[in-house]
Amino acid sequence: MSKVLAFFGALALAATAWAQQDIAPDQLVQKITDEVLAAIKSDKQLAAGDKQKAVKLAEEKVLPYIDFDQATRLAVGRAWSQASPEQKKRLVGEFRNMLVRTYSNAISTYEGQTLKVLPARGKQDPEETVVRTQFVRAGGQPLPIDFSMRKTDQGWKVFDITVEGVSLVLTYRSEFDAVVKQQGIEGLIKALASKNTPAAVGGSAPKSGQ
Repeated sequence: MSKVLAFFGALALAATAWAQQDIAPDQLVQKITDEVLAAIKSDKQLAAGDKQKAVKLAEEKVLPYIDFDQATRLAVGRAWSQASPEQKKRLVGEFRNMLVRTYSNAISTYEGQTLKVLPARGKQDPEETVVRTQFVRAGGQPLPIDFSMRKTDQGWKVFDITVEGVSLVLTYRSEFDAVVKQQGIEGLIKALASKNTPAAVGGSAPKSGQ
């Protein structure tokens, strides 16, 4: 499940690249999802799980448009307020690296499959919304995936993904809470850094907004 969450997290988050063109959130998700899946289909090495190409795809189409501050803040939960500005910056950087690492490991699983955007429910909030979709798998039941998005000064950005009712952010929060209770904020940072070191990815950590 974690690979599905991470992959579609990265896939969906790429949609915000089109925010500056005033495309509606649901249209963003559909358009960029189609383009990313097409890239996987057309590149045999990428489809086979080439990690360097997977990371490059993430760096070019995904990472600039993720609200890492908000996602990390939600994943860390109450402990976020206990962290210093420097610790927050490091947490955001390690959370970023963790998602890219998981994404690069999972990309070969998704070939020849599509994502269908479902109609929005009720009146839409102009500042925050949830885009409902289904991951269509050959010979399998459609997988429901919801993308939580909010409008920022830089346009629409995704901060959480829910697959079959399981939130990416809340899944990590339960793991992070256990570490913080035993080892504190610094222990969580070190634990994430330890996991990320063997598969360090390019790019500098984004600055924390708090």
